[in-house]
Formats: sequence, C-alpha cells, structure tokens
Amino acid sequence: MAKNLVIVESPAKAKTIEGFLGKDYKVTSSYGHVRDLPKGDKAIDIKNGFKPTYEITGDKKDVIKELKKLSKDADTIYLASDDDREGEAISWHLKEALKLEDDKTKRIVFREITKNAILNAINHPRAIDHDLVNAQQARRILDRIVGYEISPILWKKIKRGLSAGRVQSVAVRLVVEREREIEAFNSKDSYRVTAIFKDDNNKEIKAELNKKFSTYDEAVNFLDDCTKAQFSISKLETKPSKKSPAPPFTTSTLQQEASRKLGFSVSQTMTLAQRLYEAGKISYMRTDSVNLSDEAVSSATGAIKSEYGDNYSQVRKYKSKSQGAQEAHEAIRPTSFSEQDAGKDRNEQRLYELIWKRAIASQMSDAQIERTIATIDISTNDSVHFTATGEVIKFDGFLKVYLESTDDDEEEEAKGILPPLSQGQSLDAKEIVSKQTFSRPPARYSEASLVKKLEEMGIGRPSTYAPTISTVQKRGYVVKESRPGKERNYNLITLKNGEVKKEEKTETTGAEKNKLFPTNTAMVVNDFLVEHFPNVTNYSFTATVEKEFDEIAHGIKQWDAMIDAFYGNFHQKVEDTEAISRQEINTSRELGTDPKTGKPVIARLGKFGPIVQLGESDDEEKPKYASMRKDQFIENITLEEALELFKLPREIGEYEGEPVAVNIGRYGPYILHAGKFTSLHKDDDPYEIELDRAIELIEEKRKAEANKYIKTFDEDESVQVLNGRYGPYIKAGRQNVKIPKDKKPEELTLEECLKLAEEAKNKPKKPRGRKKK
Repeated sequence: MAKNLVIVESPAKAKTIEGFLGKDYKVTSSYGHVRDLPKGDKAIDIKNGFKPTYEITGDKKDVIKELKKLSKDADTIYLASDDDREGEAISWHLKEALKLEDDKTKRIVFREITKNAILNAINHPRAIDHDLVNAQQARRILDRIVGYEISPILWKKIKRGLSAGRVQSVAVRLVVEREREIEAFNSKDSYRVTAIFKDDNNKEIKAELNKKFSTYDEAVNFLDDCTKAQFSISKLETKPSKKSPAPPFTTSTLQQEASRKLGFSVSQTMTLAQRLYEAGKISYMRTDSVNLSDEAVSSATGAIKSEYGDNYSQVRKYKSKSQGAQEAHEAIRPTSFSEQDAGKDRNEQRLYELIWKRAIASQMSDAQIERTIATIDISTNDSVHFTATGEVIKFDGFLKVYLESTDDDEEEEAKGILPPLSQGQSLDAKEIVSKQTFSRPPARYSEASLVKKLEEMGIGRPSTYAPTISTVQKRGYVVKESRPGKERNYNLITLKNGEVKKEEKTETTGAEKNKLFPTNTAMVVNDFLVEHFPNVTNYSFTATVEKEFDEIAHGIKQWDAMIDAFYGNFHQKVEDTEAISRQEINTSRELGTDPKTGKPVIARLGKFGPIVQLGESDDEEKPKYASMRKDQFIENITLEEALELFKLPREIGEYEGEPVAVNIGRYGPYILHAGKFTSLHKDDDPYEIELDRAIELIEEKRKAEANKYIKTFDEDESVQVLNGRYGPYIKAGRQNVKIPKDKKPEELTLEECLKLAEEAKNKPKKPRGRKKK
C-alpha cells in the first residue's frame, strides 16, 4: 500500500498526475463534490446564525467508503482539488466527511498539471484556507435561501416548476430588457454613398462620401450633380500606425472568442478546456487574470525567437481591468509552448490552437502599418468629399499568428492597398452608388456576449458563467436558436456611364444565428421579481454581493454577518409578497373581442407555454385555446395575430382515404394522419404547410420507423434490437442496452439480449463528476 494518498476531483486528472509521482503515491478521485445541503428547509438553521447542515450525496456514499479505506492506510493525505474557492470547499468537505486528522492531512494546489507543478505543490503544502471555504459557503447558502424562499411564491402566484436565482434572474433580466429595447426600436433610414474611381492606369480606387443623406431626394440630387462633376485628389496623407496583440485568455474572453471563431457554446468550451487541463495541456481554465508567470513568458519568448526570429519577440505584462481579479493566478495558456498538438479529438485540438495562438501572440511585436488617406474633391460640390483609405502592413508582428475577432456583425471592411497617387491627380468615376441603409436595433445576446456583459457589470465569477447560461436555458426562461430574417425593400441609386438609374430592390435583414431569446415565462417572472424583489434582480446589488464574497475570501468580512445583513429585508419582502393575490399579478392580457362571436380574446401563460384563449372559462361553452408562436409575446401580440392562431387545427386534404390535419401541441407543430402523429421540421410553418409536403414528412417518418427495427422476438415482444441515433442497441422493456463490438446486432438471440440486459443492470454505476455551481 502506498504511503501517500492524493485526492483530486476527476479520474482523468488522477490518471495524468499518477504518471508524475512514484510508487509511494496513490492518486484517486472524489468525482467532484461529496457533500451538499440536503433538499428541504432543514438545510440551513436560520435562527442559529445560518448554520448549514451538510450530507453526503447519494451517489458519493460508495466513493466516501472507498476513500475512507484508502486514507486509513495512508501516512499522509494530500487534498488536491482545484485552486479556487469551490476547490477549497471540496477539500474541506472531504476532510470533514473522511474525518481526517490535521497532522496527516495537507492541502496542495497547482494551476497546471505538469511534473514540475505537481512536485512543487507536494513540496509546498499548506493548510485549508477557511476564508476561501467561507466565501464559497456564503455563496451556496445565500443562493439556497434566495431560491428556496422565492421559488414557492412563483409556483403559487404564476406557475408550478418555476425557479429564481440570484445570478440567473439577473441574466434573464438582461435578455428580457434587450428584447424590449429591440421591440421599442424605431429604425431610421439614410443614404450611404460609395464610389469606384479609376486612375490613368485603369487601377481602381474605392472611396466613401464623408456624409450620409437623410432623404431619397437629397441622394438623387447629389448623383445628378455628379454627372457633370470632375474628381481630383486634393489631399494625400500617409500615417504610420500600429496594432497591438490582445492579452492571453481569461475564462470570459476564451468563451467569447471560441464562440466567434469556432462556433462553440459556453458549456462546450468549458468542457473541452477542462479536458485539456486534466490532460496537462493547458493551465487552469477558470481565471479572471491576464497575467503570465515569468516562466511562461520566458518559454513563449524562446518559442517565438526560435520559430519567427528575434524581431518578432516583445515581452509584455498585462493587468486585469476586472475588479477582484486574482493576479497571483495566471491567464489560460499552454503548459508547453513547444507543444502544438493536443491529441486526437478535433474540437480539443481547435480550442488548444486558439489558446496557443492567443498566448504566444501576446508576447509578440506590434504590427507596423502604413495608412494612406486620399481626399477626393467634387468640382460641383465643395461641401462634401470622398475619402479613400489604404493600408500596407510594413511588419506583420503578432498578426503572423493571431488576430482577435469582434462581436460586431458589420466589421470594418478590410482596407486594400491603394495604387500610387499624387496630389492634384484627376480621377474618373467608374460608378457611384447611393444605397438606402437602415439603423439597426441593439443586437440580441449570444451566450458569449451575455457572459461578457455579466463580467463587465461585475456579476458572477469565472466558475459561474457557464452554469448560469445553462441554467436559464434549462429552466425555460431563455431559448438559444437561429431565426430567419425578414424581407425588406430598399432604394438603390446608381450613376454609371453618365446616367443615373433608380431601382427598388429587396434584401433579407434581421437573421439571427444562435442568439438568446426570452420566453413569455421569462417576461412574466422577470416583471414579478423586479417589482417585488428589486434587490435580487438589481444589477448593482448583485455585483456588490460578489464583492462581499471577495471580502470574505480575503478574511475582511464574516460570512454569517454578510448573510444576516441581507436576510432581514429579503425575508420581509417574501412575507409581504405571499399576501398578494394571484389576480394582482399580470400573467394575462385581454386583446379585444372576436368580431364573429363577440367573445373576449385573452393572451396568457398556459400549463405548457403561452396561449391565446377565446371565451371566458366560466362561460357555458368551453373556451377555445391556441398556442402562440415562438416569436410572439403576451405583452405585444395583437388581436388580429391572436385570431390567426385559432385557424389551427387545419385540415389540408386527404391521403390514403384519411384526412390530414396540422396542429400545434405540447411538443411543437405536428401532422395528424390515420391516428398517427408526425412532427414538422423546424422550417415548416403549420399555418402554411401544404398537402404534398405533409405527405413527404409522413413517408419520411414511415421509412425511418421501418429502418428502426433490426430484430424482434415473438416469444417476448418487450425485447427488440433497434437502430438508434448513435447506432444499434437492445431495448429490453424500459432498459436500453449497448451492444458489444464483437456482436452482430442482426444475429443476436433473445437469450443473448436478456443476458446483456441483466449484465448491464448489475454493472456498478460510475459516480457523477463534479458540477460547478
């Protein structure tokens, strides 16, 4: 038996670390948290200083049993959970659950899994930092109090199954308020003028007018004037310029850039980064610091000089702008700059390359640029002029490796190289175009831009961004999806060959890709919380709480005093709100009267989502109901739009002697034919779909179902061999069973299927890994 026991959080990490330590060390995993607050109101003793009661979670009882056995036989136990508040709390919970003695227990931390880092940690152990533990404990207890006291009120007053949370409710509020900004936005049009000129050598020069016209007539008059105009260069400026690299990644900037460049969701980025960290490829991925250690800077400098030459190296020290950033920690970086391969997984490799490029670029020289600006005068109009800009990269510097993306959809057009020009030179206008453009509303949040906003406001910390974004989607407050744009007409005026041509054209605008949309539930719950619990949804309050957690972590503030200061007013609000009648809460809206029946039309939240209702519930005749479309909101749907929804279900024809009808149900739009349901595809509109398309979908489903069954058994119809999304599998009653690689699905017997099902049932389940709160 090994003399030393090292307990980490994940099996992958344990495997990597065990390779660095000798036979005297046994490295094992706790699979994340081992204790938590139990469900129910007995978890926190509010009357006795908010004292928490913890219990070992059900899926960790076997883990604790095994760890107790291993720790009993070890001389020294090293608690090696992550180097952050949550990791500190995990170590404390382990010490308490395993009843470890102080003199044989040591806490070690490292922010990268390399041999040097691990050995250095073993040689420099410390005690558990109870200030960090208390900061995490305060977060957990405060969030539990908020959730457990507000959620039941939401169930009683609005709808069962709803939840509230200190950070999640603020994130939802941001998405709701952005949606309302977009709804209230009034687009204004103007006319942008661009031109293509030619010099004596037939080289093209692209330019833009220094003014936008506010009306169609102004734009037409300007182009009419240009038919008689001469164009010449009145001014030519050449300015040296430079671009500097972005700092290495923090958690937030990694999430943003992986979203923009690689199309990854926030949770996908963190899962991949966790794997890279546990495999020893990158430093710790939860950080708000942009700092690099002297060792990392030295390593990066060596790699740059070796690969690109001395003139590409420029040592930089970055300082975090975010408040409370822990500069002692490092930014996210490769553990070895000489390593450019992160393994076989394609997405891990793509993320690793992004981290490598960003970190290496941060220690590279500025790019040296020469910018040329040509001012082009118009002989018939001295109040405006065209400007042509060209850029020449004199020295690429860090651009050789990496350029940061932006969130702006309309990024500045890449500037080309201008041909040789001289002051006073005449130019010919090949084409001048004036296009009607429209101001755009604020952009909806993507997952990454919402994280950026939360970080800017000081809400949340690196470990909370991904769980917050996942939670608001799981709770049904926010949906992430792509939506098609709408057609819009615009005017285009073109001057070419001395002639002005006027056209009306069509463009698609407002298409959204992987953006966050609030649901009707989010709108109703947000308004309720903002009105009745302003401190919970208040941006500055939520940011202040984060600072208070930081103060607890630094030993400046006592955690129980901090919660006590919050709880008094908060609990009084809970009691006051419980007294409000359900009728006072605005969950429905009367839209008007149906002209055909004279009955009222109401938009409201139903059991399974937003609905419109025709008639009152206490009428003799039962009301009619229809589901609202996903882009409609209770607060702004019109009577006409609501009446349109009652056209479902609609019968669209017959197939095989049976009627074909289309409707919307709990799980979305569907076709009903011969007693069977077929879901519509995402792009099919239930109000517009025609019979031919419906038949196509019915046949598509029949074909898929026919291919689903590989083998069935007359002796036992509950056992089937099926084709699934991830390949063939056995269905035995309610149990799904993997088929071993050495078995051919079509050759399996009933006995073999039952045996495999029994073996799978008796196979011990792996404990669940750590979940970040």
